[in-house]
Amino acid sequence: MRFLLLVYPGENDTGRTVELVEAMKRYSEELASIGALLALDGLHPPSEATRLTFSGGDRPSVTDGPFAEAKELVGGFWIIQARSKAEAVELASRAPVADGTIEVRQIDELAEQTSAG
Repeated sequence: MRFLLLVYPGENDTGRTVELVEAMKRYSEELASIGALLALDGLHPPSEATRLTFSGGDRPSVTDGPFAEAKELVGGFWIIQARSKAEAVELASRAPVADGTIEVRQIDELAEQTSAG
């Protein structure tokens, strides 16, 4: 099973520091060493983002950031492999996040979709 770990910085997050970058690197290396890490990345700030809003099947409207109304912004992610959601949650609990949230979501596998039909 594959899981997406979405990282949301908290209100008191101080941003990237050398110590945090090193801790994230060690955590990612730990995930890789146990064969769980499939992909990871940090994201640029929302001031550099673009949103496409779809409605009624028409062409989407396109809006450039920043998006002040956004309450929760994803700061980065890991895609991991785990035997269960409980294992994915355990792996996520080890992440060096001092202030923020990690959302664990199972990736919808194509094989699951076709076998359910």
